[in-house]
Amino acid sequence: MPRSFSERRKILKNANYLELHPIRIHKEEIDKENLVTILIPKFTNKFLVKYFVPKMKSPVIKLKLDELGSSAWLLFDGKKNVGTIAASLTEKFGDKIQPVNERLTKFLTGLYEQKLISFTEIN
Repeated sequence: MPRSFSERRKILKNANYLELHPIRIHKEEIDKENLVTILIPKFTNKFLVKYFVPKMKSPVIKLKLDELGSSAWLLFDGKKNVGTIAASLTEKFGDKIQPVNERLTKFLTGLYEQKLISFTEIN
C-alpha cells in the first residue's frame, strides 16, 4: 500500500539527503550526445488514455535535460545514494558542477516535487 503524504514527508524530513537512493519513475530517451529526454505521459487515467491518446500527436510530454542533468539522471538507479552520485558527478565534471551537493539536492527536490523520481526509502 502506498504511503500517505504525511508519512513520506516525515521520512524525508528526518533523512539525510546524501543517504537517500533516488529511482527514476518515467522512461527516457537518450540521444547520440548522451543527453536525456524524459517521457512523461499526458494522461494516466485509463479512460482518457483509451479515448484521447489515439487522437493526439504525441501521448507524452518531453522534458529535455542538459549535460549535467542527463548525467545525474542516468545515475538514478535506486542502488547509488546521493552522496555517491555527487562524487561521480564531481569526478566527471570537476569545478563545472561545484557546489555539487547543493545543486544536486536542489535538482532532486525539483524532480521529486514534479513526481519524476522517488526514493527507495519511501517505497
